[in-house]
Amino acid sequence: MENLYSEHRKQQFRYEAISRGNPKWENSLIRTGDLSHKEYETRSEFERDYNRILNSSAYSRLKHKTQVFFATNNDHVCTRIEHVNIVASIAKTIARSLGLNVELVEAIAFGHDLGHSPFGHHGERIIAKIMDEENINLPFWHEKNSLRIVDYIETLPNRNGEHENLALTYAVRDGIVCHCGEVDENGLRPRNEFIDLDKMFKGQCMPYTYEGCVVKISDKLAYIGRDIEDASLYGFFTKRDYVTLKQIAQNFTKHKMKLRQINPTSLIYELVTDLCMNSSPDTGLNFSAENYELMNQIKKFVFDKVCMNKRLEPFMDYANLVIRTIYKVLQDYYDGENTIKRLKKHTKIYPLMTTDFRKWLIKYSNIDIESRAKRKYKNKIIYDIHNFNDYRQAIIDFISCMTDKYIMKIYNDLITF
Repeated sequence: MENLYSEHRKQQFRYEAISRGNPKWENSLIRTGDLSHKEYETRSEFERDYNRILNSSAYSRLKHKTQVFFATNNDHVCTRIEHVNIVASIAKTIARSLGLNVELVEAIAFGHDLGHSPFGHHGERIIAKIMDEENINLPFWHEKNSLRIVDYIETLPNRNGEHENLALTYAVRDGIVCHCGEVDENGLRPRNEFIDLDKMFKGQCMPYTYEGCVVKISDKLAYIGRDIEDASLYGFFTKRDYVTLKQIAQNFTKHKMKLRQINPTSLIYELVTDLCMNSSPDTGLNFSAENYELMNQIKKFVFDKVCMNKRLEPFMDYANLVIRTIYKVLQDYYDGENTIKRLKKHTKIYPLMTTDFRKWLIKYSNIDIESRAKRKYKNKIIYDIHNFNDYRQAIIDFISCMTDKYIMKIYNDLITF
C-alpha cells in the first residue's frame, strides 16, 4: 500500500476513527453489563472485546460450520472460521490504510458471523421458515442471531469462576448486527443515530461507525474471492465458465493485464487498493465505478454458478430434514417444569441430544435455579419454562449454535437403533 497513493491521502479517515475526541466515542464504549477491571489492564476496551470473542465457544465452533460447502472433508476448502479470519485480514488492511481504529475493526470482524447456523445460509433459511410457521416472535437472520449470541448465549468465567455474559461494547455489537455483506450500494457512510440494537430490523440501517462499514465491505470481498477458488476445487466450473470469468475482467480495460486470470488474491488486492484510493470522508467508502461494476458482476457469477448449483440440492434436502426432525423431537418433550425429567428419562435412547439440551435449559432458563447456582451460572435467564414460545425459542437457539458435524451426529442418533 505504501506506494499506491500520496501522503496527503493516507490516513485520511483518522478524524472519523472511533477514538477519544470523536463525538461517538462515549456511546461506542457503552457495555451491556459490567466487566471487572484488573489493576494493571493494558488492553483497550475493543481489545478486551476481541479477546472475549476469541475465547468464546461460539468462535471455536466456526471451524466446523459451513461457509459454502457443507461438512467438507477437503482440508483446503474454506470453513466459516477461515472466512472470519479472511474478513479480519481485509478489514484491518483497509482500516490501517485509512486511519481507522484497527482494534475495533478486528473485534467486529471476529464476532460478525458467530450467529451462523449449521449448514450455512441454507440452514439459516430453514430456521427462519420454521420460526415463521410456528409464529415465534423473534425473526431469524444470522446478523441478529450473532448479536443474540454475544448478548445472551455466550459466557466466560470471571475471576471467581462464575459464568457471565460477554458484555461487549456498543460499537462492536453494532458492527456485528449491521455487517451484512450483501451490500449493493457504493459510497458507504455510517449512520449518526444511536439506536436500540435489539429493536433493529434486517437491513434497516448502516453501522454506527466507519469501522463497522469497513467490515461490511470486507465481508463481501472475502466471500466473492474465496468462493471462486473453492468451487474450482470441486469442479463446479466448466471451460465456458472460466472463459466467462476472464471476459468479465477483460470487459474493464483497466484490468486486461492485471486480471487476465481471476484468482482470490489478485481480485481482493485489486479491490482493496481501489477502495483505499477512491474513499474519502466527503464521499464515504467508495470503489471506482469500473471496479464496483466488476465486483458486482463477479458476485452475480458466483451466486449463479455456485450458490444456485444443482449439485447442492441433495445437501439442501438433507439439511431441511435434519433441522426439522430435531426441532420436532425436542418440541415434543415439552411439559413445563417436568421437561427436564422427561428429557432425563430418554438419556439412554438419545444420550447426546437429551443430555446437552437439559444442560442448555438449566443454564438459560428458570427451570432449575438450584442447579444454576451450583454450576455458577450468573448469565441472564432468557427463557421462562412456563412459556411454550420461550421453550421453542430455546430449541431454535440450541440448534442455531450447532456445528454441521454435531447436528449430523444428533440426527444419526435419532435414526439409529
